[in-house]
Amino acid sequence: MPKILVFGKTGQLASCLAKCGDEFPSAELVFVGRDECDLEDARQIEPVINRVQPDIVINAAAYTAVDLAEEQRDIAFKVNRDAVRAMAEALAKRSVPLIHVSTDYVFDGQASKPYTEQDPVSPLGVYGESKYAGEVAVREANEKHLIVRTSWVFSPFGKNFVKTMLHLMALRDEIRVVNDQTGCPTSAHDLARAIMKLCEMAVAKDFDKFGTYHLSSDQPQTWFEFANHIQKVGSQVWGAEWKGTNCRITPVPSSEYPTVAERPKYSVMSSQRFVDAFAIQLPTVEESLSAVIENLPREKFDA
Repeated sequence: MPKILVFGKTGQLASCLAKCGDEFPSAELVFVGRDECDLEDARQIEPVINRVQPDIVINAAAYTAVDLAEEQRDIAFKVNRDAVRAMAEALAKRSVPLIHVSTDYVFDGQASKPYTEQDPVSPLGVYGESKYAGEVAVREANEKHLIVRTSWVFSPFGKNFVKTMLHLMALRDEIRVVNDQTGCPTSAHDLARAIMKLCEMAVAKDFDKFGTYHLSSDQPQTWFEFANHIQKVGSQVWGAEWKGTNCRITPVPSSEYPTVAERPKYSVMSSQRFVDAFAIQLPTVEESLSAVIENLPREKFDA
């Protein structure tokens, strides 16, 4: 029975890992949140690893405030680079693998075809820079690593685009949604399930597929197109009487919603290397959306 230490407790991925733990009864999951280990202080990490004695670690924690990171560069790098390096170094001493979750924001969005793991990175802002610095730290410190880049994560937990859209659709006659940024929406539950399967593989002594992988849905779309999918699935799950069914969704350029940090215009990533290596294919976005919305109380999104 592998013992899995998860850094992160309340985020979308950590919450989904806890939820899907029942699907993997042979695994023992230990979650460590900020109250037990503040990742702004990297010195707190090794004592936690010493106490838990895990067979493998998942780093599901990160500084993810994209705009605030522009002002809080030091904190972003403490959490996304320094803490990650401390994890990787402590685990390398014990020959324990680390699964580290990264992001599509390591790319600048200038591509016209899906990014592969071999494509050069060029982050546009502090968040992406700090996440890439964390990747570098992992590669330098622990050869037993799986870096998993994902994108546009949604779930029933925390704040995310799906929950925001459902709320606004029920509240307003019209919403205006950006139509010039393209990415791949990814269910945190699908991601969690795939990572749990990775854990089972990576603890084997003969495992030889460490490295960097992309894992997101294979259905590129703009935020506007994703909003339309959300409305369609919401109506299917909750019925035509759901108030969001008749909300008009209008496409707009991102210039209508200026942000402190620049977002990549195109952050589609190819997951083919991951699929080839591990034979794990994510469900369609529609399936994943249905599963998420079925787990949300309609009355909360029926203003």
